[in-house]
Parts: sequence; C-alpha cells; structure tokens
Amino acid sequence: MELRTTFKIDPSDSKISYSTPVMFIGSCFSAAIGKRMQAGNMPVMINPAGTVYNPVSVSNTINSIVSRPENDIERLYRHGSLWISFDHYTDFSSDDPQKVLERISRREEEARFFISDARFLLVTFGTARVSRWKETGRIVSNCHKIPASYFSHELLTPDEIVSIWSGLLDRLKASFPELKVVFTISPVRHWKDGAHGNQVSKSVLFLAVERLLDHPSAPRYFPAYELVMDDLRDYRFYGADMLHLSDTAVDYIWEAFTRCYFDDSAITLWHEVEGISKAVSHRIITEDRNEIRNFAEGMLARIVKIKKRFPTVSLDMETDYFRGLMSEGPHPDNKQQ
Repeated sequence: MELRTTFKIDPSDSKISYSTPVMFIGSCFSAAIGKRMQAGNMPVMINPAGTVYNPVSVSNTINSIVSRPENDIERLYRHGSLWISFDHYTDFSSDDPQKVLERISRREEEARFFISDARFLLVTFGTARVSRWKETGRIVSNCHKIPASYFSHELLTPDEIVSIWSGLLDRLKASFPELKVVFTISPVRHWKDGAHGNQVSKSVLFLAVERLLDHPSAPRYFPAYELVMDDLRDYRFYGADMLHLSDTAVDYIWEAFTRCYFDDSAITLWHEVEGISKAVSHRIITEDRNEIRNFAEGMLARIVKIKKRFPTVSLDMETDYFRGLMSEGPHPDNKQQ
C-alpha cells in the first residue's frame, strides 16, 4: 500500500554543469537552495539586494541590476539616524548616506557582472501581498521596522504580476539570450496573513506564473511548493516555528532539483566537494600531530584528484587550510571538544 502521494518531475533539457553560474533571487527558500550550491563551491549569487518576497520587489531588484539607475540620494530615506533603501536589506543601511550608496553601487556592479555570464536565474515568489510607501506610492522590499501606518497594504492581482514580468522577461531575453529563467513558489507559509490569506496569496502567484510560462522566452517552473504540500505533507518536515522547512525537507527538495537540472558529473562532483568543505569545518579533537598530518594529506590528495578532473573548480581556500594543518596543526580556535 502506497501511503504518500508522489509525482514525477521531468528532467530539464538545459542542464547545470559545475561551472554554470546561477543567480538566485527571491524569498528565504531561494537562499536555502542557493546555499546548497555554495556548499559545493559552485558559482552562485544569492539575493544581491537582500531577501525579497513579492514579485514586484523581485522585478525591481533585477531591473536595478540591468538598468544602471542613477545612484543618488533620491534612492534613500532617512529614518532616525540611519539612511535606508526600501529596495535593500538592512545590511546596506548606515548613518552616512554616501556609504549606503557605495554599498548599493558596489553590489549592483557585482550582480551586473555575474548575471552577464549566468545561465540560470531562479526566481522564488513568497507572497503576492505588498507594502506601499504612502509618501511616494512605491512598493517596498523592506519596511525597515518603520510603523505600519506609513504604508498601505494590498494584494497584487495576477494581471499586475503578468504585466510587470512579461516586460522584464522581454528585457532579460534581449540582454541575456542564453539566460534560462526558472520560477518557483515558496512552500514557506506567510502566517501573518492568516491561514486563508496565505492561501489566497499563493493562489495569485500560481495563476500569474502559469500565464508567464507561455512567454516566448520559455521560462520553466520547478514544483518546490508541491513537493512539500503534496509529497512530504507532514509537520516532521518543518522547523520549530512550524512554518519554515527543516533541513531534511530542504535536502529533499534539493535532491529533486539536482535530478531535474544537474548533469551527472555535477551531481557526483558536488558530493565530493561538499565532503571536503565539511572536513574544513570539522572540529579536530586530537593533539596527535601524525593523525592531523595524515588527515590533511588525505584531504589534499582528494583535492588533487578533483582538480585533475575538473580544473575550473575552486578549492584554493580548502587547499590552504589543509596545508596549514600540515605545517602548524589545528588553529587554536578550531580545537574541538
């Protein structure tokens, strides 16, 4: 007897190799998957402006990367002693507006360089509900803990999302013909909207994405939401807050994603590199110099084998770490209990 519902995800015709640059933009779920790729030292960029949840804010982030907007103080707002950007995460804020603009400019330039070589853009929508700054009427990405009375709150319609994103997909296709866009809907529930409100919001996102899949640029959809709601379907796969996913659930979605998009060599290599990355963070409990040296020599030998097969894989930091172990032993901060 089958006690769970499963479904097949057709493998993508376009594959991610180990050297394929991939940009992730969207909710915290997007970052969780992107970090899995980072763990294997794959070329990724995750949310260059910080985490964004709604389709308008995701679009604004991408447009700022592509369009080179004027980087002046008009992009900022002074809140108390801090200058902030409503399009960026709090890490960009400062009491010096010039520092904020420099941080924004530097990050946008890095993202512009990255997306010019990227082959995949993974977009995760978390909610269709938006906050609009009353003073200007602009939809914001981050309210920066400013009182809610300064914002109006509304639910986007599928038509609004499709209108904004159809134009953006046109622009991306013209600027980056090789870029493949993959949409996902975050399985993380926005509980502050209430049980019913969350379902309404997610439904708007599904309706909009379904229409965007007919765009001439041929974007794709990856069913992360369905894997959680229709396959896993159990609170065992949630964190302590019962809203965010557990590591086990993210791993399950990650494995489905790699089967769909990774080529065979990328899957194999990811496991090898991730093992080396874990060894770097391994807490060394022995004081025996021979054991430490043998451990480091073994890891360096594994790195050499990988580099021979895949010369473009970056393992410089790991190489330096294990060479340091051979010459000096464990760093005092890395001694284990």
